[in-house]
Amino acid sequence: MAKNEATSALKIIPLGGLHEIGKNTCVFEYDDEIILLDAGLAFPTEAMHGVNIVLPDMTYLRENRHKIKGMIVTHGHEDHIGGIAFHLKQFDIPVIYGPRLAMAMLEGKLEEAGVRDRTELRKVLPRDVVRIGKHFFVEYIRNTHSIADSFTVAIHTPLGVVIHTGDFKIDHTPVDGERFDLQRLAEHGEKGVLCLLSDSTNSEVPGFTPSESAVFPNLDRVFGQATGRLFVTTFASSVHRINMILQLAKKHHRVVTVVGRSMLNLIAHARNLGYIKCEDNLFQPLHTVRGMPDENVLILTTGSQGETMAAMTRIANQEHPHIKIREGDTVVFSANPIPGNTIAVVNTIDKLMIQGAKVVYGREQGIHVSGHGCQEEQKLMIALTRPKFFVPVHGEHRMLVKHAETARKMGVPAENMVIIQNGDVIELTEESIRVAGKVPSGIELVDTTSSGMVSAKVLQERQRMAEEGIVTIAAAIDWQGKLMAKPEIHLRGVVTSVERSLVQKWVQQRIEEILSVRWSEFATGTTEQPQVDWGGLHGMLERELHRSIKRELQCQPSVTLLMQTPDEAPVKVADGRRRRTRTAAQVAS
Repeated sequence: MAKNEATSALKIIPLGGLHEIGKNTCVFEYDDEIILLDAGLAFPTEAMHGVNIVLPDMTYLRENRHKIKGMIVTHGHEDHIGGIAFHLKQFDIPVIYGPRLAMAMLEGKLEEAGVRDRTELRKVLPRDVVRIGKHFFVEYIRNTHSIADSFTVAIHTPLGVVIHTGDFKIDHTPVDGERFDLQRLAEHGEKGVLCLLSDSTNSEVPGFTPSESAVFPNLDRVFGQATGRLFVTTFASSVHRINMILQLAKKHHRVVTVVGRSMLNLIAHARNLGYIKCEDNLFQPLHTVRGMPDENVLILTTGSQGETMAAMTRIANQEHPHIKIREGDTVVFSANPIPGNTIAVVNTIDKLMIQGAKVVYGREQGIHVSGHGCQEEQKLMIALTRPKFFVPVHGEHRMLVKHAETARKMGVPAENMVIIQNGDVIELTEESIRVAGKVPSGIELVDTTSSGMVSAKVLQERQRMAEEGIVTIAAAIDWQGKLMAKPEIHLRGVVTSVERSLVQKWVQQRIEEILSVRWSEFATGTTEQPQVDWGGLHGMLERELHRSIKRELQCQPSVTLLMQTPDEAPVKVADGRRRRTRTAAQVAS
């Protein structure tokens, strides 16, 4: 196909990861072929009641599932692979390529979700080149990040090479000795890079991100000062950090108990692949360490971000069945709160301190470094690749803007870069870059307790109930549109100065008024053979009562009407016929 044809433009469509932190998902489309780069998740805000996981809106991929040829995974963080199992329930992905550690983690997720047969997982090594479909060749280039086995990718397309950095920093002294393959980036820059999509997380921060190895002496100092039990929480996926913690546990003569499912799984995979090296006897089960001296115990847990169900949060809330904080314990937070989690983290720290623990946290302690490059590393990435076009990705809006400013200082013309939002369609040709439209974007909410998607309407109802309470009204109505008894009213979580007896009285009056005025809209036929649209009546009454309660109580609780009605099919009553009754649940169905 000639390159100047309209269909030869390369489309790049981010579905998540822009103007936010999390759910990184990007689509590359050329002609009738689509490849995906990562498919992550995010965690819910406090207002998302009952929601466990937040995913990007995948409408575009559901509608174009026939075009999907495969997926590229850059590394194993949840905000890059956590959504894949959910997406595979909706559409197939023929093949997924990714690093060994990410593929090991992903395989377990897919088996647990029952979708392992919906795709083929293939592991890659540094500088491997894989072909996906007719138009895409993808080269994996080793980079350095806060998780082992992380990659930048060079995507070879009919129009030229597009480099996506993935998450990265430039660590010259990585803990595992696997250095960033800067030489390969420079070689691509020498040949010509059409477009660079680059990680913007730390674009507001001058200088360089410290090496992961800089954390070791500071953790060593903290471990040496701890006299009682030592608790350490960090990101479950931080393989390098966990490796350090295990080395220091051995140095300070402490056995390690691991608490938290994700931490246990990650350590098992990393040990199998050789990213974590330690003796088996370093690990001891919880029931064993209870009888050991406190100064010989280290408990490694999840929950560094204050996640509701994570081990450290449950311990802080005194909800963990086997672990209680006591005077003399030291708790180390070897992680900084990601945006949106600060309040949850400081609340957890406060609760631990109240129970008598010494808590070590904060940037000044030097016990955590970022996995994302700062401004000087972002400049080096641009200098090595020398892209014609530039797109800042992976970050909130101010981060994207700041990264674009850095690119301009590095010589990329303003007209050769775009700042985009999730769902924007970038059209890239050899000579131009532009935003050419938009596809559906937004979020999909998952309640994993029921394995279902939470609709916007359901979420609004949950928010209303949490904020304003709920009013339940039970009313029985006969064939003449009259109340058969006083309605029962129950208020839960509703703040009002009105006495409940008064609420009961005017709700009854309001139902009687509505029925007297509007009964004829729903009742047809004769008195002997009435026909009533009970479902329509139920919906109308509930809506009218909601409006009345909102006006009278000056609040907006959720209103549920339980309506008991006689059955539509009349059988013997006082004059020789009788009727059965139906419950509100039957009416609603």
